[in-house]
Amino acid sequence: MTCLQLEATTYPPKPPSPHPLKLWSDSAYKTTCLSFQKPRSTPQPTFPSLSNKNTHLFLLDGPGDSTVCASILDSCRSLAEGKLIHAFALKHGFTGNEFVETKLLRMYSRCGCLDDAILLFDKMSMRNLYAWVAIMSVYLEYDLFEEAFLLFEELLYEDTELDFFVFPVVLKICSGLKEIEIGRQIHGIVIKQQFLVNIFVGNALIDMYGKCGKLDDAKKVFSSMPEMDCVSWNSLISACAFNGMVYEALAYLGKMSSLEDLSPNIVSWSAVIGGFAQNGYDKEAIVMLSRMQAAGFEPNAQTLASVLPACAGLQSVSLGTQIHAYITRHGFLSNPILVNGLLDVYRRSGDMGSALKIFSKFSVKNVMSYNTMIVGYLENGDISEAKRLFDHMELNGIKNNLITWNAMISGYGDNLLFEEALSFFRELQTVGGEVNSYTLGSVLPACTAMGSLRRGKEMHAIAIVRGLNSDPFVGEALVEMYCKCHELKAAQLAFDEVTEKDTTVWNALISGFAHCDQMDDIHHLLRMMREDGLEPNVCTWNGIIAGHVENCQYETALQLLTEMQTAKLRPDIYTIGIILPACSKLATIERGKQVHAHSIRCGYESDVYIGAAIVDMYAKCGSIKLAEMVNSRIWKPNLVSQNAMLSAYATHGLGQEGIAHFDEMLRDGYVPDEVTFLSVLSSCVHAGEVEMGLEIFDLMDNFNVVPSLKHYTSMVDLLSRSGQPIEAVELINKMPVEPDSVIWSALLAGCITSGDVELGEMAATQLIELEPNNTGNFVLLANLYAYAGRWDDLARTRQTIKARRMHKSPGCSWIEDGNDVHVFIASDSSHKRTEEIYGILDNLTIHIKARTETKTCLMQEALGGIDGILEKYL
Repeated sequence: MTCLQLEATTYPPKPPSPHPLKLWSDSAYKTTCLSFQKPRSTPQPTFPSLSNKNTHLFLLDGPGDSTVCASILDSCRSLAEGKLIHAFALKHGFTGNEFVETKLLRMYSRCGCLDDAILLFDKMSMRNLYAWVAIMSVYLEYDLFEEAFLLFEELLYEDTELDFFVFPVVLKICSGLKEIEIGRQIHGIVIKQQFLVNIFVGNALIDMYGKCGKLDDAKKVFSSMPEMDCVSWNSLISACAFNGMVYEALAYLGKMSSLEDLSPNIVSWSAVIGGFAQNGYDKEAIVMLSRMQAAGFEPNAQTLASVLPACAGLQSVSLGTQIHAYITRHGFLSNPILVNGLLDVYRRSGDMGSALKIFSKFSVKNVMSYNTMIVGYLENGDISEAKRLFDHMELNGIKNNLITWNAMISGYGDNLLFEEALSFFRELQTVGGEVNSYTLGSVLPACTAMGSLRRGKEMHAIAIVRGLNSDPFVGEALVEMYCKCHELKAAQLAFDEVTEKDTTVWNALISGFAHCDQMDDIHHLLRMMREDGLEPNVCTWNGIIAGHVENCQYETALQLLTEMQTAKLRPDIYTIGIILPACSKLATIERGKQVHAHSIRCGYESDVYIGAAIVDMYAKCGSIKLAEMVNSRIWKPNLVSQNAMLSAYATHGLGQEGIAHFDEMLRDGYVPDEVTFLSVLSSCVHAGEVEMGLEIFDLMDNFNVVPSLKHYTSMVDLLSRSGQPIEAVELINKMPVEPDSVIWSALLAGCITSGDVELGEMAATQLIELEPNNTGNFVLLANLYAYAGRWDDLARTRQTIKARRMHKSPGCSWIEDGNDVHVFIASDSSHKRTEEIYGILDNLTIHIKARTETKTCLMQEALGGIDGILEKYL
């Protein structure tokens, strides 16, 4: 057997920090202090102001002047005022004036009046280039990129010469459409018309290439520009951040800061911060915010909108609270994007109370804010509150969208309410709602968890009808459902229907075959995956290893872990969670320690679920002390980890320690579940605490836990062992479920201890009726007769065992020798060193017999001496 070698694996380092802005360490993050203190108020000079609310309109009193009218439109931000000026223009005959009409278009664009702008443009008799640019800009404001591009095509057919200021708008359209080829054609026109030297056009090209995913082209444009301004640098920094190259963005920020004539501004910093936040570098985004403040820049709404997702990712309520206070002080609570960002921070941190306060007082009640709150309640397990908000949307006149329905369906499934998830899906169909890939991808896991092949096939049929069966997200869910139901041919067909197979879909199929114990097909599937241009990743290996663990192939699972590392793949937190049960089942404490050491190096040990698995592993490997040590290191213990420690005490027969741990759990406010009660009742059995056991059993009703057959079995075992078999039988008769072989076996074992042959025979009769071919049942009955001295019945029972040719399962044991595990079975001769082992065993037997004979002789001599002494005195 090969050592796991978890300590020896090396992995690529993090990219080096660019100069001159030196990157940070985790310790730097811990000491980062954001400067969100309230600024000191300073006296401000006061100036006289016009009392008339319509300050622009007094300029129109008098004879009409198109220049004055156009000037006023430039600074107009009010739709009401804008329409008054439009009326003024109509009254004075300025409607044919291209200059005034272009200003009117821009005014309607600023005020968000698309229809009015289109109507005005359509009625324009003379359209100059500025008018075309203005109407295209209006469409851009509404993300109507296709319509805007059609206008540009129409412009090309006009007898109008293009100027440089057209191209920044057109390039924005290409960015919105993600049409890189059209963007390249526009680039060609720019070169042909010699506008490339224009700094505005160059900046727009950098932005277009960056947003279309062509970072190298953006860099080429940047390096070819004859002059660069702050916008040029910011465009390149944003392009790097947008394409995930956050360290390059940081490097360009450093280079920009070293220039003599230019320096980073708030847009530069915001781009880098947003890049880190959007690419999952949450800690780094917070540190960059602190560095920005140290450089003398205060965050604006855009910066805060970028950094709030990082706070949400870190689930840091304290950071979120600081930014919340800053937003409040600077009057940003009217910004719906920031308010929704705050909702998300509190939601992800589990502080739904604070989220509800913001939602109730400041949030714009729209479908986005409602969806954020509904998802928050679902993630935190408050299903009833999520459903209340869902119903409340319609009462407030807000129509829920497909995202709302998908969130509810997925939330029910995540909270193990699978029937409710399916019911909600049917309700969506009843109201005529659309179904997309996310809907089916959310409802199919409910079918999978229930093992409902019929319902899963119904969803497959819906996917085919709607043309969604080729979607990778739906395909993955279908493959998992069919594999869970052991329908591998159907899984293969669902897999083949996916047009663009990604790694996730391949992983679902490979994991499914491993789950169904079709290990011979795994190598073929891996080869096919590589031929498809995809390399197996950590998730692929996790699925294969999990399949071996599920099918009790623990030794192979450990070997696969070693192979995974040989392939230069680093085991993640899920790998550790999968492999630890294999160590537990094999009771291989040395390899369990290696896995534990790896989890410590990766920082997984403090994770509550990994910690609980390690506690369970050490308990099953026989080290309760190590289990207690690991349990004390879990950062945020929950009921799962507490149950693991309670079960460990029960496994080791430490009844009093288990009961004490249960008392401590109740004092700490944990709400026990069925697993908790099963473990503590087992502790009561080992401690012989009958009264305590009865009290705990009655306590289950207080926590709304319905006793299962396993709980009744523990109580029967407790009563039987303590010499109360009659009370145990009474409990069996009161059970709401039929007793199984385990409960009759517990009663029979208790009757052997108490010597109650009559009840023991009754239990044995029930036991043999349920399991007539189980040799252990007859052995228990034979032991009952032996303890009671009923030799004839004992002989009859043994004769029955012999007549039925029943054999007791041989005992099995194993030892670890370095990296090897040696397994021994009674009367086994398969070990490669059998002769040497039996030779040593024979030698030991001879020594034992010799010592036994010596002790017998000494005892006889002693007894002889005692007899002589007694004869003298009697």
